[in-house]
Amino acid sequence: MSTFVELHLIQNFPPHCLNRDDTNTPKDCEFGGFRRARISSQCLKRSMRLAPVFEETVATGLGVRTKLMHERLVNLLKEEGKQEDQAEKAAAVFVTLLLSAMDGEKTKVLLYLGYDEVERMKNLVLENWDKLLDAAEKEAAAEEGKKKKKKDPAVEALKKELKKGYTPGTRAADIALFGRMMAEHPDMNINAASQVAHAISTHPVSMEMDFYTAVDDLNPKEETGAGMMGVTGYNSSCFYRYALVDVDKLTENLGGDKELAKKTVEGFLRSAVAAIPTGKQNSMAAHTPPDTILAVVRQNGAPVSLANAFEKPVHPSRKQSLVAGSTQKMDEYLGLLKTMYGMNGEAAMAVCTTQPGSLSVLKDSLKGNFAEVVETVLSHIG
Repeated sequence: MSTFVELHLIQNFPPHCLNRDDTNTPKDCEFGGFRRARISSQCLKRSMRLAPVFEETVATGLGVRTKLMHERLVNLLKEEGKQEDQAEKAAAVFVTLLLSAMDGEKTKVLLYLGYDEVERMKNLVLENWDKLLDAAEKEAAAEEGKKKKKKDPAVEALKKELKKGYTPGTRAADIALFGRMMAEHPDMNINAASQVAHAISTHPVSMEMDFYTAVDDLNPKEETGAGMMGVTGYNSSCFYRYALVDVDKLTENLGGDKELAKKTVEGFLRSAVAAIPTGKQNSMAAHTPPDTILAVVRQNGAPVSLANAFEKPVHPSRKQSLVAGSTQKMDEYLGLLKTMYGMNGEAAMAVCTTQPGSLSVLKDSLKGNFAEVVETVLSHIG
C-alpha cells in the first residue's frame, strides 16, 4: 500500500521579487496561454530545508551541502587529538578516494551529506589512519619527483577498502526527503521521497519595474544627481503551490524508522507553510503566509495536482478578492475531478482558510486552524 501526503496552498504576495532569473527579474512562465509569475521548485525546497521549524520539528541533525568537506573532516580529526598537518593530509586522501577529486582546498563537486555520514567518515579515517598517511606521502613524493602519476596498487587497495568499510545511507531527514545525486558515486544516490511543483500565479501577471536612486550623503549641496541608480523588476501575485511526500519511500530512505518518518512528514508540512524565499526581502518584506491550506492523505491512489483549476485565470472583482476566487476555483475543480473519477484513495482531507465562504466541496473537511490540519494528517499515516 502506497501512502502519499499532498499539500495544496493558495498564497498571495504583495510586490515582491522572491525568485529571480539570470536577468535579475522575477521568474515567470506561460500557462493556459497567459504569462504567470513563478517560483521555482528548487527555491521552494531550499526555503523549506532551511526553515527553522523543519529542524525544530524533526529534532535530529540535518544534512550539509558543501565543497568544504575536507576542512570539516580536518576539524573533526583535530578534536580527536590528531595533529593538523597530518589531519589535512589524511583527510585530503580520504576525500579524493571516497568522495570527489579536490580543487585546492575544495571538492570539485558539491557534496550533500548527513550529519551521521560525516561522523562515520571521520571514524573511517581514524581506522585507516596510517594507510592514508602512507598514501599521502607517496603522492607527495610523486609530485616532488615530477613523475607521471600511476595507480599505486596499495592506494587502489585502500580505495576499495574504504568503499567496503563505508555504508551508504543517512538518517538526515532533509536528505531522505529531498534526495541527492552524486554522479561519481551512484551507490550513494538517494531518490527523493518528496516532489515539489513550481509555484505559479493563479492569474496573469505583468512585469513591473522599480526605478530607484541612492543619494551620496557627502555630495556638496550645489551638486545635484544621485550617487547611483538602477532598476529592479517585481510583481504582485497569488500563487498555487503543490507538493507531496511518498511516506513509504521516506520510511525506506530513513532505514525503516517510522517514527522519524512521521516527524519528517510533520516537518515537511510545517516548513512548506512557513517557507518564503529570501529574494529582495530587505527591499520588499513580502512576508505573507498562505490563506488556504489543503492537505490530503492518499492511499493506493495516484497523486493529483489541482493546477488545472487555474488554466483559465482568476480575476478579482468588487464582490470577490483574488484569494477568495483562487480558493473557490480550487474547491470547484476538486469537485469536478471527484465527479469524473470518484474517490481516488483519499484517506483524509483537511483544509483551513481565511476564506471559508469560498468552500463548497471541502466544507465538510474544514478545520479551525493549521494545527488541526497537521494533526489530521499525522493521525492517518500510522
